[in-house]
Amino acid sequence: MARLVGVDLPREKRLEVALQYIFGMGETRAKATLAATGVSPDIRVKDLQEPDLIKLREFPVRGQRTHTNARTRKGPRVAIAGKKKETK
Repeated sequence: MARLVGVDLPREKRLEVALQYIFGMGETRAKATLAATGVSPDIRVKDLQEPDLIKLREFPVRGQRTHTNARTRKGPRVAIAGKKKETK
């Protein structure tokens, strides 16, 4: 069983489709990843060789900052009621 980024890939699916089971990986990014690593998108996950799996695991990903950049989803900042600043 192939496991990438904490996700078990379905064994009977083509690699191009199986990569889409990873959160945030769509069709376009799956194709781009396979093209960049040189792994064939037509092979099944069960037929995936260990060197190909290592290539996919080591492929560098885009590192967005997720701690403080979600203002679009969260909405505007709201002050917490009752919290006061220290005075000197």
